[in-house]
Amino acid sequence: MRFRTRFAPSPTGPLHLGHAYSAILAHDRARAAGGAFMLRIDDIDQSRARPAWEAQIINDLAWLGLTWDAPPRRQSDHLPAYRAAIDQLRGLGLTYPCCCTRRDIRDAACAPQEGTPPPSGPDGLLYPGTCRGRAMAEAGPSDAIRLDMAKAMALPRHTGGFTETGPAHTGQHAITPEMMIATIGDVVLARPGMGASYHLSVVVDDAAQAITHVIRGEDLFAATPIHVLLQSLLGLPTPQYHHHRLIRDAAGKRLAKRDDARAIAQYRDAGATAADIRRMVGL
Repeated sequence: MRFRTRFAPSPTGPLHLGHAYSAILAHDRARAAGGAFMLRIDDIDQSRARPAWEAQIINDLAWLGLTWDAPPRRQSDHLPAYRAAIDQLRGLGLTYPCCCTRRDIRDAACAPQEGTPPPSGPDGLLYPGTCRGRAMAEAGPSDAIRLDMAKAMALPRHTGGFTETGPAHTGQHAITPEMMIATIGDVVLARPGMGASYHLSVVVDDAAQAITHVIRGEDLFAATPIHVLLQSLLGLPTPQYHHHRLIRDAAGKRLAKRDDARAIAQYRDAGATAADIRRMVGL
């Protein structure tokens, strides 16, 4: 099995030092293994994606000395693939439409247990199941599509776990019905106005690009059981996962798109070299 990994930025802002660390780490590991490094543009949210940001991302990655082994895959070019995956899950009886807003979910989650924090998962507050009884025939343009986690975990095809090689979670990780229902719940597969959620699109894209090793930040470790479950339900291969440390500011806060002061372009304009960036992120 040839090593294939990827970097998948969203064109909603500039690349910062945290992005540089993730991209360089994945690229260097692929090259060291004699494998392939792929680039994916996660532009599923067309309300926020901008061509100018995509152009800058590609320019910054090239400036860092990174090369990729195929043309970039843009999510916006593959909406039919996401719809096909949702149709496949619908055919298994695992989906339902949901009209709840974030406020609806917050109010429903807090009402029965005032004074105690409601349960949360990788996507925030766990969905309380308000729309779970709705049929897909009722789905409209303003509905999200959710996965019925209890039904999904009741199927014999769901996977038992995954392998993680990242420093904070090295080892085998089991995926159990109790964990998925109690700590993750009915995740969103597609949002109104978007072809798919992050969870569904990343699974379809990784399979389409034949990714064998997913290298990404440890903030996404908690979402990995969702992705492995979807791979199992859709009959897709499960890669090996490596969740790396995050690059943080002096206060220990994880860098985000809003941290323009740490954008790669700012360092470039100030005269930094690609080697300087590698040293800044500990590579």
